Amino acid sequence: MILGKKYFSAPATVLAPDLIGKLLCVKTADGTVIKKRIIETECYYGEEDSACHAHKGRTKRTETLYHSGGVAYVYLCYGMYDLLNFVTGDQDHPEAVLIRGVEGISGPGRLTKALGITRELNGKELCKENGLWVEDDGVKLPFSSSERIGIGYADEIDRKKPWRFFVTDNFSAFL
Repeated sequence: MILGKKYFSAPATVLAPDLIGKLLCVKTADGTVIKKRIIETECYYGEEDSACHAHKGRTKRTETLYHSGGVAYVYLCYGMYDLLNFVTGDQDHPEAVLIRGVEGISGPGRLTKALGITRELNGKELCKENGLWVEDDGVKLPFSSSERIGIGYADEIDRKKPWRFFVTDNFSAFL
């Protein structure tokens, strides 16, 4: 089942763990469809979260985060990596889930490079027509949570939130 706007209208705090085990689907330039199971995510939740890009308010860069859930937020990190996030929740409350890893690919920069995901998808609805969507085939994987990674700039209280979710076992046994 393809997950649409209704699914992504839930808060990032709910969807970050729920996306574990879902299928990230990408249609390549040659028409091939690649489906990879999501195995690691992170939650970023509003201007109140000092780790969220929108913490200091609305800017040209963060405008996509203020959309209603169900669009891609793809941004350049460290001047070299495009990173993929799914905008979630209600319009005007900036929140998103960073996709940190999929089966066979660990790291959000490696993931986008391997799957050909670029900033051209920023602001686009997550749907087949745009070549980027998420499917739920009913698979539930065991996962754990920890503090988020690489947010040393955030307030201590936000650095310590257990908003990183990752598969804990060899997930092939659960398929």
